[in-house]
Amino acid sequence: MGKNRREKSFRWILVLVLVSAFQVLSFSRFFIKASSFNLELFYVFSAFMGLEWLYLIFHRLISRRKDFQLEIIAFFLSGIGLVVCASFNNDFALKQALAIGLGLLTHIGVLLISKNTDIAMFLRVPAAVASLGLLAFNLLVAKTKYGTLNWIEIAGFSVQPSELVKVAFVFVGAVTLQKIQSTKSLTKYLIFSVTCIGALFLMKDFGTALIFFFTFVVIAFMRSGDVRSIFLVSTGAALGGGMVLYFKPYVVRRFATYRHIWENMDTGGYQQTRVLIYMASGGLFGLGIGEGKLRNVYAASTDLVFGLVCEEFGLLLGLFILTAYGLIALYALIAANRAASTFYSMAAVCAASMILFQVSLNVFGITDLLPLTGVTLPFISRGGTSMISSWGLLALIRAVGLFGNSATHPANKRLEGEGQ
Repeated sequence: MGKNRREKSFRWILVLVLVSAFQVLSFSRFFIKASSFNLELFYVFSAFMGLEWLYLIFHRLISRRKDFQLEIIAFFLSGIGLVVCASFNNDFALKQALAIGLGLLTHIGVLLISKNTDIAMFLRVPAAVASLGLLAFNLLVAKTKYGTLNWIEIAGFSVQPSELVKVAFVFVGAVTLQKIQSTKSLTKYLIFSVTCIGALFLMKDFGTALIFFFTFVVIAFMRSGDVRSIFLVSTGAALGGGMVLYFKPYVVRRFATYRHIWENMDTGGYQQTRVLIYMASGGLFGLGIGEGKLRNVYAASTDLVFGLVCEEFGLLLGLFILTAYGLIALYALIAANRAASTFYSMAAVCAASMILFQVSLNVFGITDLLPLTGVTLPFISRGGTSMISSWGLLALIRAVGLFGNSATHPANKRLEGEGQ
């Protein structure tokens, strides 16, 4: 038994060493070809790698657990995003590194809250109120940026409140429907969800609204298991969407080039056609960091970042990235099946569903398999609030492995008894 534990520990240390080796190789490209040593980037990369090792070592000493697969995947993806940002300029890299640090703090905070389901239950109402207040504040003070009304400028940083609400949206749904197993609880969460999605529509952030709606459907189905109710909710949403398209014709124009990008390759389909052309030109191993042409296209480091990674790093790394997201979802499904509490299983599956659906919208959108909605790629796209949200959602998945499998957890046993 002890031998198996040592082998498991060694296996994940080996994986982390391999990830770190890949990161060192990626980071070194900025110094090997550079005419002068970039000391600022050296500090940024060193701080990132130091943070990743310190976190995992500290986690190992405190929790005594050896399964760090989710954190290693997140650091792997975040490291790729940091390299992409550094390839543009030092300022992007510094802000992205700070965002990773804040994301890790959020990750730890969500884990601490999730450790005790009594605390989680107490915080569900404040979390819901804070989320609605944040969205309302956004509507009042935000200015239109990139065609949407969901950006707030704070001390020189652009903050996207809807990204921060994602974590609360899953948290509130999971903890509310965990304790009160009735249609009353689903109705309360339905009101909360409709309000959030309605605010996103007013912000013209249709991609994020779609992510929220999909997550609500997953939560509602996991709680009720009633296909008919889900069908009615989906039908109502479709009718609401149809009314939006009828009364707001400018929305239709945003999707006019869907499946017609090659006919409009210099107008509405400019971004997608360049993504497809330049992704293919990168081949399996890429053109090299900073050598791609897609970086000259608008939103290359945010919405189009997957195409940029495939062009400069290679299609092979793009496949590894998609596999990494799939592994996050697989972990959530396996761990949720062993969860001692409904809260943990719902939070893990719904957080993973939100991440995977957002990845699908991003990757399929830029390749014209779905309409382009302008959502970010979790952990990789440049953006502070997107990074914080990604790490927060990961914590909800991680919690089921850390706390949700303990049948002797007193808070879990008490809530399960109340649910019965």
